[in-house]
Amino acid sequence: MNRKGCDSEVDEEEKRLVEDLYDRLENISENIQKINIAEYIEMVRSPRRMIYINFISGLARGLGVAVGATILGGLVLMILFRLAELNIPLIGFFIAKIVKIVQTYL
Repeated sequence: MNRKGCDSEVDEEEKRLVEDLYDRLENISENIQKINIAEYIEMVRSPRRMIYINFISGLARGLGVAVGATILGGLVLMILFRLAELNIPLIGFFIAKIVKIVQTYL
């Protein structure tokens, strides 16, 4: 009789573990569907599509870097010109040198 009581406890624990495992698998399945893993696998299987997507993303990154560097460089030059106009003794001398160097190469 004691043995049967032990077996029923083990069976209940196994049922709980199986149900927990089933819930976790269901959760993993939903997460995989959310991240579109099937689309990613399809892209990896098609080298042409992968090359095309990487090429387009590389162009976008390159264009973004070029535009961002141009804007940032323009702002720095604008600030330097303004500081040179203020004619601050020590800072103005160094800024004037930098501005002359920049103007000769532009």
